[in-house]
This record gives sequence, C-alpha cells and structure tokens, in this order.
Amino acid sequence: MSSEKFENLEDDLSSAIDKLRPHVESISSFTGEQKKNAIRQAEKKIEEANFIIQEMENEAKAAPVQYRTQMLGRLRTYRRNLDQLTKDLKRKSESGFFQAENYGFDRDDRLEASQRSRLVQGHQSLNRASESIARSHQIAAETEEIGTETLVELGRQREVLTRTKDRLHDTDANLGKSRKILKTMAMRMMTNKMILIVIILLELGILGGVVYWKFFS
Repeated sequence: MSSEKFENLEDDLSSAIDKLRPHVESISSFTGEQKKNAIRQAEKKIEEANFIIQEMENEAKAAPVQYRTQMLGRLRTYRRNLDQLTKDLKRKSESGFFQAENYGFDRDDRLEASQRSRLVQGHQSLNRASESIARSHQIAAETEEIGTETLVELGRQREVLTRTKDRLHDTDANLGKSRKILKTMAMRMMTNKMILIVIILLELGILGGVVYWKFFS
C-alpha cells in the first residue's frame, strides 16, 4: 500500500497548482505595484509547491519498490506542470521588467525579482537532481532484488545437484555390489560345470570298465 502521507501531500500539491495556474494567468492584467505583488505571491506559491514536491520525493524513496515507480511517475507529471507555470511566470515577469519605467519599478525591485527567479530555478534543478537520485536508488534496489533472487535460485540448483550427486554415488555402489554378485554367480556356474564334466567322465569310465569286464574278460 502507498504512503498515506504521500497521498495527503499529493492532494495539497494538486490544490496548490490548481490555485497557482489562474493566478499566473491573471498577472498580465495587473500593472505597477499590483503586478509586482502578484509576481511575488506567485513565486512564493511556487516555492511552497517545490517544498511539497521535495517531501513527496522523500516519501517515494522510502516506499516499497513495487509502489515507488508509480509514485515517481505521478510526481514527474506534477513537476512538469509546475515547471510550465514557472516558465509562464518568468515570461510574464520579464515582460514586466521590460516595461519597468512605465510600471514604476526601480532597480532594487528588479534585482529582488531576478534573485527570486534564480532561487526558483535553483529549486527546480535541486528537484531534478533529487529525482535522478531517486531513480538511481530505484534501479539499485531492483538490481539488488534481482541479485537476491538469483542467489536463492542458485542455492536451490546447488541443492538439487548435491542430491543428484548423492544418488549417483548410491547407484554406483549398488552397481558395484551387483557386479560382485554376478561375478560370484559366474564362478559358481563354472565350478558346477567342471564338477558335472568330471562326474560325466567318471560315469563314462565306469561304464566302459563294466562293458569291458563283461564282454572281454
């Protein structure tokens, strides 16, 4: 089962993005100080959304492997949406800076907004790096799982080979006993044949002696 905290964070992130989208789209309708405040609010909301994404990544990395891929996939979708909103905000902000004199922005305001923009970009780069690390952890975990399964299977095969080897030794021992028995039987048969031949020769000799004694003596 996926993390309950991840699902709660996902609800918060989805709500934040849904609220941020119309806010960014409405920036073009503001001028002067109102536009400046709207941009700052949008940047603050993007930072909060990035923080939620970071928390969700931590939950995804701690989740079981079978759920981690799905969680990271959903997280990438939210990240793409947030990146697109960040690009839209940057485009609208740069358009505002180009007309700074008409809107009454001073140099310090532009510098602060530029720093915020770089900070948002830094968050995005950090999040992308974290996502890459999470994918590496996932691949390593899957590789470790496959290696464990392979070792278990090799252990089973070793046991099978060991039992087969033992049966072969038993079979070889039984064959050796059978050969000895057959050899003994063959020697007895040969002895019996020799005894039988001797008996036949003795009977023939006795018969011949009887015939000679009866008819020739």
